[in-house]
Amino acid sequence: MNQTSLAFSSSRAVAGAAFMVLAGIAFSVLNVVTQWLTMKLGFAAASAAFWQYAFALLFSLPFLRRAGFSAMRTSYPWRHIVRVALAALGVEAWVSGLASVPIWQAIALVMTSPFFIILGARLFLGERVGPARWAATAVGFAGAMIILQPWSDAFTWAALLPIISALFWGASSLITKSLTGIEKPETITVWLLVLLTPINGVLAGVAGFEVPQGMTLALFVFAGLLTVFAQYLLTLAYTVADAAYVQPFDDLKLPLNVLAGWLFFGYAPAGYLWLGAALILMASLFIMRNEMRREKNAA
Repeated sequence: MNQTSLAFSSSRAVAGAAFMVLAGIAFSVLNVVTQWLTMKLGFAAASAAFWQYAFALLFSLPFLRRAGFSAMRTSYPWRHIVRVALAALGVEAWVSGLASVPIWQAIALVMTSPFFIILGARLFLGERVGPARWAATAVGFAGAMIILQPWSDAFTWAALLPIISALFWGASSLITKSLTGIEKPETITVWLLVLLTPINGVLAGVAGFEVPQGMTLALFVFAGLLTVFAQYLLTLAYTVADAAYVQPFDDLKLPLNVLAGWLFFGYAPAGYLWLGAALILMASLFIMRNEMRREKNAA
């Protein structure tokens, strides 16, 4: 590899890391807006999820027009419907969690999603899970238990909502993984954009639909724009650099959300957060490095 190609690779790596960090900042601001709407202003969580993604869909219309609804042609419609339904349930659990628990606790617990993916891959996709990955999964869940402290008098069942969202998102990711080898990326994306808002609308209707007004409406427009912007930055990060390289930068979402929670809500995370979060982070990074090694050996 000559100097020009090395410089090119280096610049793409830096760009990928920068996009991932910017995405983390955008998601942190989005979490602050969502928690402000649900916890401070008392807006219904199910309706909050609907309006956030309804405005996100509105801002995504240029992409839908470019991709065309012909991208929805598929031989696996029910697989897409189940995938998006699981993602919508994950969104509902996440927004409900932000209405009940501090941002730092919610973001640390939702980082257990990779461990659910490993369990699901073994149970439903028949993938082999070696002792190392089982051990890392156990360590990750131990970290979640340290953060949750279900034995404490301060524990509330609402604290489980971020873990429930991680479970739903992990299940949705497994179906996405099964589709990537048989569907075009545009098809997977368009099905998500088109179905997510109607499903969220049904869930909001069941829970009691609420319509925003004034400043609340403006905050939802901002949340929708942030959702699209953050997802776009995430896509750019994975486009310009290898996923294995940029993924560790995604773990910066924990300190970013801790900072955001402290700045806007005055949340001061307890010391046990860092112990539990460290276990989750170490387990996640170990699994990622293990996957990289497996892919390299397979190649």
